[in-house]
Amino acid sequence: MSTPKPYPTEEDFPIISNVNEIDYSATYSYANYMRFTFDERMEIIKGHIFKMSAPNRYHQKTFGIIFNRLYNFLEGDKCEVYGAPFDVRLPKKSKEDKDIFTVVQPDVVVVCDQSKLDKRGCIGAPDIVVEILSPGNNKKELQNKYEVYEEAGVKEYWIVSISDETFFKYVLNEEGKFMPTRLLTVGDKVTTLILPGFVLDLEQVFKN
Repeated sequence: MSTPKPYPTEEDFPIISNVNEIDYSATYSYANYMRFTFDERMEIIKGHIFKMSAPNRYHQKTFGIIFNRLYNFLEGDKCEVYGAPFDVRLPKKSKEDKDIFTVVQPDVVVVCDQSKLDKRGCIGAPDIVVEILSPGNNKKELQNKYEVYEEAGVKEYWIVSISDETFFKYVLNEEGKFMPTRLLTVGDKVTTLILPGFVLDLEQVFKN
């Protein structure tokens, strides 16, 4: 397997105005990402570019239900909820733009540490990350993002499958590893220790 070539140097981050100019064999940082001027949405996972598929109506409806439940519950709380497009930067060491090689746009995030929020989004692990699976990108959510969310220290990772009408939650343990909970579906209710009192009724999430 060939080694990804660095692109570009830290002294030269050119503007990329056309998605066709992306070199998928190259390694990109957040500094590169900030110079993308095309309309297509992209994520960077461990330096590699991933295209984001356009959400369909069912995805957007499910997103709206989950986001609104969280937003209404958190009104006036120290924790805040944000929905895509919203950049989450996951630095490993330095927080300098050129040293960050994972920038994702989860469907929904809950952030309780206000110091992680700035005008460009979130830098560091959110407390809760919600991904609503879309056709064509399930592998990215289930494998690549699982790894970076676990490494970054995301406390809970929620995976929602519209086609299967299922909800799956990973909870970070004291050793920094995700532990799976049981599979939930229509008729079940989602709760979380991060937000005491919050209840998400999957009957409502999957009603259509």
